[in-house]
Amino acid sequence: MQSSVFHKLLLLLPLAYQHTSNDAETKVTHWNYELHGENWGGTCASGVRQSPLQLAVQKSLIVPLPRIFFGNYDVKLRGPLTLENNGHSAHMDIPATTNGKRPYITGGLLKGRYVADGFHFHWGSPNQRGSEHSINKQRFDVELHIVHRNARYSDVNEAAKHKDGLAVIGVMFKIVKNPNRLFPGLNKVLAELPKIINYKDKSEISGSLSLGQMLGNLNPRDFFTYRGSLTTPECQEAVTWTVFSHILPISYSSVSRFWRLRDSEGHRLINNYRFTQPRNGRPVFYRTGKDLSGAYLGK
Repeated sequence: MQSSVFHKLLLLLPLAYQHTSNDAETKVTHWNYELHGENWGGTCASGVRQSPLQLAVQKSLIVPLPRIFFGNYDVKLRGPLTLENNGHSAHMDIPATTNGKRPYITGGLLKGRYVADGFHFHWGSPNQRGSEHSINKQRFDVELHIVHRNARYSDVNEAAKHKDGLAVIGVMFKIVKNPNRLFPGLNKVLAELPKIINYKDKSEISGSLSLGQMLGNLNPRDFFTYRGSLTTPECQEAVTWTVFSHILPISYSSVSRFWRLRDSEGHRLINNYRFTQPRNGRPVFYRTGKDLSGAYLGK
């Protein structure tokens, strides 16, 4: 009889543990992309405005939003500029420009000025595309994120505590056989990837660089925008996303440099993207510079 009761208690223990644990308060201290975010706790698991999303023109509200304005994006950044393998991506902190000011963005859904803080990349592998967002049911080889914080907050950590704290722009790159555009600034950054193979490796970017050189000939008129979250733990729901619909070309050799990087445990750092998340009734807005005939409007 005692043995039977003991075995029943053993069976109930896991249920009791699950009941008393609070996933919403559990912080993810160590994480990776093995399950693309499905095993992350905290806000990542309990949030209702999570990112990334599947974006589509047909499922968006087409509205006459202001275009995104890039302030000081064409002014050279003050060096040294350091690219780092942080175990999850290739990342660079964005300093002030040579004129002592910060690059910033306004427009779209943004109210006020958001200053650039850093950029990083998401990528796939030889057999898999690595963008986090999809556009019209298509994913792309690389997605660049430039993270900005609301100028009213002192740093990114403070900004992440507020719904209006952060603004991230997403830019997609697609492998093409012979890219018809060359982006000197982006190429300078990608040239350093072989020097940051291992976790915490750093490399100084040679020459000068402006943030605008990362964007090449990107069309700033057409974009999706919505309220969402960071796509890495703690997945704080503090981000206004602007994802440009203009896809930029990139060579296979450039993208293949990402695939050589290693994470904090020495494993290959590939497919570092989070799965798309439920929309949960959120509006997604699409801003276009074209009229219905396909011709560009002036602004």
